[in-house]
Amino acid sequence: MISTPFLCLITSLCLLPGFAQAAQHQGQEPDLGAAAHPSGAGLGMYLHPGALFCVAVFVFSYLLVLTEEQTHLRKSKPVMLGAGIIWAVIAMIAPSYGVSHEVIRAAIYHGVDEYGSLFLFLLAAMTYIGALEERNVFAVLRAKMLAARLSFRAMFWVTGVLAFCLSPIADNLTTALVLGTVTMALGRDNPKFVAISCINIVNAANAGGAFSPFGDITTLMVWQSGQVEFFEFFSLFVPSVVCFIVPALMMQFAVPKSRAPAIHEDVRLKRGARVIIGLGLCTIALAVSFEQFLGLPPFLGMVTGLSILMFFAWYIRHIGNNRDKNFDILEQVAGSEWDTMLFFFGVIFSVGGLSFLGYLEIMSMAMYQDIGPGFTNIALGLISAVVDNIPVMFAVLAMEPEMSHFQWLLITLTCGVGGSLLSIGSAAGVALMGVARGRYTFSAHLRWAPAIALGFAASVATHYLLNG
Repeated sequence: MISTPFLCLITSLCLLPGFAQAAQHQGQEPDLGAAAHPSGAGLGMYLHPGALFCVAVFVFSYLLVLTEEQTHLRKSKPVMLGAGIIWAVIAMIAPSYGVSHEVIRAAIYHGVDEYGSLFLFLLAAMTYIGALEERNVFAVLRAKMLAARLSFRAMFWVTGVLAFCLSPIADNLTTALVLGTVTMALGRDNPKFVAISCINIVNAANAGGAFSPFGDITTLMVWQSGQVEFFEFFSLFVPSVVCFIVPALMMQFAVPKSRAPAIHEDVRLKRGARVIIGLGLCTIALAVSFEQFLGLPPFLGMVTGLSILMFFAWYIRHIGNNRDKNFDILEQVAGSEWDTMLFFFGVIFSVGGLSFLGYLEIMSMAMYQDIGPGFTNIALGLISAVVDNIPVMFAVLAMEPEMSHFQWLLITLTCGVGGSLLSIGSAAGVALMGVARGRYTFSAHLRWAPAIALGFAASVATHYLLNG
């Protein structure tokens, strides 16, 4: 049973995603020039029963997302359906407020523009990760760690540091899964070690992803929106380190000092693995260069790098003495995380619909103007432990609140690391609960929530101290 306060919290968050830029146009009639952000609040559309129904649809669809583990209903399905219903209702009620269907279509195509750029960026990144996995890069890393025969406490720190260092390049979900399998193998007879190491990995992966545009979808969204430049993210490096180190220092005393058993696995890199690692780094450099020096969107650099990977995959399959007919790069494209991609679609278009109705303007005024950006950005970070940080961050970006560069970095940090407070607060945590079922659980993570909260607070304080 979900409590009424919790429902209210979810409702408030769900409103965030679609309620903002209308504030800039309050009281103005929408036209095609401002079609992407008509002032639903200024027109009073948000008071229409149909508009309130749209809010209910979004809340209900997101509640289904939160129950994914119990219902086994993929998170993309309810939000996609919700997005379709919301825009259908808008098309029925908006004309009575003098809003033409041309304006509605223009707003939808504005969402297509936002979604398309993120989709192409993520598709290229996920294909590279899939190719590295297929070429045994992650399997070899896992095998070397298993054969090291370190103490449990040393392995606790090694997996944590690796999670922090890998997630800025790979995404935090992949990083957590790779290192989680290492933890499971080493701690098969030590469930306490598995639980606390998984908590550390989730926290480290989320912290590491917070200071890199490639580390999390939310940081990627902020980068592509132009609110924070690529190299400016690195001012969050020290706060991110603090967020990882503070809880880890507290948790390490619960890890046994005994030595982990050595496990030997005969795994070798497949042909072209090292070249693909280099191509991946070059693709990141391309994305940054396209944006920094050519003024082009980063996804164009990523797609260009993906095309180079496709040519190299053709070379592996058809050229040389050690041809590998089994390496088909299109299989890696097909194996991308489509549930996440489609979930992202549902969030953007649901949020865009609620923004069209004017709710984002209301929330922007209530939160950023009345309460203030500092408190609001910290609170939203904490809320992302319950509600996925993607709609929270997209809501803030859609609001376009007037706040300083320091505050944009703050919301980037808090949304990036806030999900570590609960096991369900991030994709990394949810995935590891599946991998380490019965050992890494919601309640096990909750016991260390105070330590993680202390790390969250310390990272925010560090940000204020260094970057304020």
